[in-house]
Parts: sequence; structure tokens; C-alpha cells
Amino acid sequence: MQVPEQDTVPESAARWVGEFLRRRQEQIAQRWADAELFRTVFTVSRDEAVEACKAVLDALSAVAAHGALENVAAPGFGPVRDQLGRMAGSRSRAGAGPARVADEVAALRGPATALLRGEFEDPSSEQAHECVLALTVLMGTLRLVVMETALGEGEQLIERQRQQLLEVATPVINLWHGIVAVPLIGTLDSARSQVVMENLLDAIVTQQARYAILDITGVPTVDSLVAQHLMKTVAAARLMGAECIVSGIRPAIAQTIVHLGIDLGTIPTRNSLADALAHVLRQQGIAVSAGAPVGAVPR
Repeated sequence: MQVPEQDTVPESAARWVGEFLRRRQEQIAQRWADAELFRTVFTVSRDEAVEACKAVLDALSAVAAHGALENVAAPGFGPVRDQLGRMAGSRSRAGAGPARVADEVAALRGPATALLRGEFEDPSSEQAHECVLALTVLMGTLRLVVMETALGEGEQLIERQRQQLLEVATPVINLWHGIVAVPLIGTLDSARSQVVMENLLDAIVTQQARYAILDITGVPTVDSLVAQHLMKTVAAARLMGAECIVSGIRPAIAQTIVHLGIDLGTIPTRNSLADALAHVLRQQGIAVSAGAPVGAVPR
């Protein structure tokens, strides 16, 4: 991605701007530290904001020195990409949208341009014009780098949140000593199936579980893909030394499984989670008796 050029920027002007940014770093950093982008992110210490500004100016100086004013992938931006991403992310969390962040980056050009013009006896000279153009192009590239980095940070945040939701949506419950259960709710796709398997295997190890119950009462439909995921999870649990039982197979799902010709014959199944738990307890020699009906008055 490159910044569109209105005029060709001479390489000498780019190098001059790089030297200018290095030479006037302190003055520019002091002005940038009061700009909204840095001031609203570094709220604890102004000195911290100044140092962050200097790091960005170092990057811009390095990019300009190599004449790569329009290159968002220039090596000079590497050291500050993480910082720029965190800054953009901080502004986004504070309610500033992408357009607002872009405007805040664009606002940094003014203070730097004012100092640059002061370097020339005649600010209207051709050299001054070329250097201002070079700085404008460079700041436009910085704006693109910030937005590109912010989008990357946003994608990573979404992925982390998605992973957290998957883990929250697939809890492993310790029902009894040596018995764990995974109540599944919603669609079981490949990504979620992997999380289910990993969480279940971890629980088998940490809980030293001999039995694992996969309850699919909350799974709306079972197709060949879902059945394949279940069978893989059962096989993995067996390799870890745990017997796996599938519960919650409703009549409609049972008919679907038969209609699709899916063979779950090697997997123990039970009608409900309660039935599965009772089955496992009996397997361990623990007597299980039916409780009194709800609302019954004891004699």
C-alpha cells in the first residue's frame, strides 16, 4: 500500500526531512506530546508521551533517510508498529473510531510543518516546497501505518475474544470424583470441536477422570460432521484412559442419525445427563435410586 503522490518528491528533499526530524526531534516531540493522540493515551506521565513521540520520530527519520516515503512496509516503521497499534487500540477502546484516529494522526503534521518552514529564510522557495511535500507524504504514510496496524490489532482482539467465547461456551464440569462432563450448547463446528477436545483431555488429566460425559442436549442438529467430531473426541478420551458416554440424544436426533446411516454403535449413549451419570455411578459400584417425585409429601 502506498500514499498517492501529487508531485514527485526529490530524494534530496526526503533525506533533508530525515535529517530535520532527527535534529529537531526534541522540539517536535514536545509539541506532539500535547496533541490529542498522545495526550489521551499517555495520561499518567507527559514524559512518557514525549518518549513515545521520539520513538515515532526516529522511525520517520529512518524512513525518510532511505527515501522510502510512501512505503508502509519500510523497515524503519518496524520498531514502532506495536506501539502505534497499542495507541490506536487505546483510542478505539475510548470510543474513537477509525476516522477519528486517522484525523488525530493527520493533526501531527501541522506542528512539524511549522518548525520545518522556520528552517528556511524563504519559506516560499522551491526547496522549502519540496521539503514540505516530502514531510506531507511521509506523514500520510504514517497515517496509513497507524490504520493498518490498528486493523491488525483489532483482528487479533477479535480472535482472542472468539477463543475466549469458545472456551466459555464449552466448560468441563467435575460431576463426581473421577467423572467429568461437557454440556454442549449450539452448533458444533471444527474450531469449537477442537476446543472441546482440548478442554476435555486437559480435564481428564487434571481431574484424573475415568469417565467423561458429552451431553448434546443443547445441540440443535446432528449431521455427519457433528457425529465425526463426537467420535474423534470419544476416541481421544479413550486414548487418555477415560470411557466416554454421549447423552442427550433426543428422539428427533436419533431419527436423524439412523436416517444418515451414522454408526455410533461403539459409543455408549444415554437419554439424558442424569441417566449417563447414574450409569457411570453404577459402573463404579455406587447404588443409585430414584428420588421422590417433585412436590411429594414425605410420610
